[in-house]
Amino acid sequence: MGKRRYTHVQELLPEIKAMLSEGRSQQEIAEYLGLSDKNVVKELLKRERRKERKIKAGLKLRPKGRPRKRSEAVDIVAEQAYEIKRLKMENELLRDFLRFTERK
Repeated sequence: MGKRRYTHVQELLPEIKAMLSEGRSQQEIAEYLGLSDKNVVKELLKRERRKERKIKAGLKLRPKGRPRKRSEAVDIVAEQAYEIKRLKMENELLRDFLRFTERK
């Protein structure tokens, strides 16, 4: 059994579409590009048609997989300002509590 070889077929899409418009079959395209079989080309075209249908229907294309923990852009300055404000409020609350209990 030979070593598995991966090809980024998405990068070959424009070339594949051009060859299809010339009238070549999926089998001929796969052999010309050195792909394992015609199913690679067939599945790529199926994925592209599915994407086009979703775009035409107005659906948003979402990335696959689990999203990152912090997918939104982080504004560090605003986050630090919020944290400072929260800590100042906490300190004030604790001071008031100590005054109320007559400890300080």
